[in-house]
Amino acid sequence: MEIDGSVGGGQILRTAVSLSALTLMPLKIINIRKNRPNPGLRPQHLSGVKVAGEICKAEVSGLEVGSTTIKFVPKKHDFSDKNIDIGTSGSLPLLFQSLTPTLIFSDKAITIKAKGGTAGTGAPTVEYIKFVAFPILGRLGIRQPEIEILKQGFYPAGGGMVKVKFSPTKQVQAIKLLERGKVRNIRGFSIAGRLPLTVAERQANAAKNFLSNHGFESEIKFSTFETLSAGTSMTIFADCENTVLGSDGIGKLGKRAEKVGEEVAVNLFSSINSCKTFDRHMADQIIPFLALAKGKSVITVEEITNHVMANILVTQKILGVEFKVDEKEKSITVEGLGFSTQRN
Repeated sequence: MEIDGSVGGGQILRTAVSLSALTLMPLKIINIRKNRPNPGLRPQHLSGVKVAGEICKAEVSGLEVGSTTIKFVPKKHDFSDKNIDIGTSGSLPLLFQSLTPTLIFSDKAITIKAKGGTAGTGAPTVEYIKFVAFPILGRLGIRQPEIEILKQGFYPAGGGMVKVKFSPTKQVQAIKLLERGKVRNIRGFSIAGRLPLTVAERQANAAKNFLSNHGFESEIKFSTFETLSAGTSMTIFADCENTVLGSDGIGKLGKRAEKVGEEVAVNLFSSINSCKTFDRHMADQIIPFLALAKGKSVITVEEITNHVMANILVTQKILGVEFKVDEKEKSITVEGLGFSTQRN
């Protein structure tokens, strides 16, 4: 099966490879990240494809930085613990995003320990994965992966360390979530690496002040760590009656800490204010899991992004399901195929 990777960036690659590794369907992916400033595979993509290939004993060609075409031919599953070093500040959250759909169906508990970046441009923070993405997977009957953040790591040196334990899930359950429900509490983490604690504190206070001025109290912890490169990250999330909504961001040279904190808070407030069940970032991440679930799922999302549509297209093509998207209501419906370990 041929997949066009020109739309949706690295997301298409991650979804296609993870579903190929799970279903053992051979793929050829062309035009990988064709329209990006640095087209083709980046180091974090190499790691994701390489490990996915090991999990399913795949024959892989084109696996090099800058490559715009790969062939991925899986043979059989071989689940085992892994130690991964991306070698740069390549995103650890995106790496785990590409491995999770396969590893939740492992035949035993699997621990993956990986080294790289815990926060970066165009990627979720590791705290977003731990406190938003993984808890949402738990609502689909998936045994929630246990994530331990051992060390923070920022661009360019990376050096972050994360350990995740995946436990077997026999089947993903369909969900019907149309409204977020009541906001129970808002929590978060403001992190500085190789910078004064006051930088993390300023980020946290800016977010807290914005939320407080808009009717929401929050608890945001701030801390500083010894890291190889200086950097900051910010993650806040709203625990709601029916879901978890999250927002994150990173600091940049010349950008005030207060601006970082306020922007993250503005985005979370926008997600809360939408009254939908998935924030704009989780909206595309949830797509493969809905397709794998048993039964009909209906969700609402803050925004139908290009990433959402790209993920829907590649998931439909590989799994043979059909999504229905209502742009007006911002709802997504799919009859899942009911994938289970018995089908492997």
